[in-house]
Amino acid sequence: MIRIVIAEDQRILRGALGALLDFEKDLEVVGQAENGEEALKLVKGLQADICLMDIEMPLKSGLDVAAELKQSGSKCRVIMLTTFARPGYFERAVKAGVHGYLLKDGAIEDLAESIRRVMQGKREFAQELIMNSYKEDNPLTNREMDILKLAAEGRTSKEISGELFLSAGTVRNYMSEILQKLGVKNKIEAISMSEEKGWI
Repeated sequence: MIRIVIAEDQRILRGALGALLDFEKDLEVVGQAENGEEALKLVKGLQADICLMDIEMPLKSGLDVAAELKQSGSKCRVIMLTTFARPGYFERAVKAGVHGYLLKDGAIEDLAESIRRVMQGKREFAQELIMNSYKEDNPLTNREMDILKLAAEGRTSKEISGELFLSAGTVRNYMSEILQKLGVKNKIEAISMSEEKGWI
């Protein structure tokens, strides 16, 4: 029996998914979570084989949960279910080691089959989501991404220069180059855009 946790903040969709998957003889929905924190607890506590995870959830996003499960060495395989075909989401999901990335509006029979294939060690990615992920190339250099990542963590220019062994002036130059490349007005917009696209 394949043990499944469903993490989805829309109660009706979560309930419907659970009921439909329970009809399959070899699948059992053992837990349902409405936010990322709850999903983490259930996956660990119930020793789930598969977690069907929404991307945008309260407290922790599905991408954050997937990354944490990967870091903790969890055996649970994550399948992202999404309505979003944003390039950055797919990139981040792949980095987080997910086993599947599928659209929510697929047929339940296809989802059940995907779950079985993932349990056999295969990866399942919706074609449309893969195609969308190639729309935009990251214009930032590795050094620019490092600086933006540190800025996203709340570090000041002085702290960034200390950590990367650069002068404060060089960090400022990098930051103005980043803003120019991304066509944004300030650091906050640069961080927000880069996170959404999965560049940092």
